[in-house]
Amino acid sequence: MNIERTTLPGIGVRHTFTTGQGRRIGIVEYQVGDRRDVVHDDPDDPDDPDRMVSLTLTRSEASALAALLGFPELVAVAA
Repeated sequence: MNIERTTLPGIGVRHTFTTGQGRRIGIVEYQVGDRRDVVHDDPDDPDDPDRMVSLTLTRSEASALAALLGFPELVAVAA
């Protein structure tokens, strides 16, 4: 699976992947604060303004969700 990394100037970074069913899931990681947004795009109706569903998580909530999904915890290492 490919994960796309997109820089959002002045906001942060979005990591996005496409599921086997063609749905796009993304995580927006903000430069400031502990906020993360989980974004789900429904491709069945791309013209519907309500097609985008989002969920805002704190850093600890995002870590808990990642753990539930079986992802390892990533730790930043100073360069």
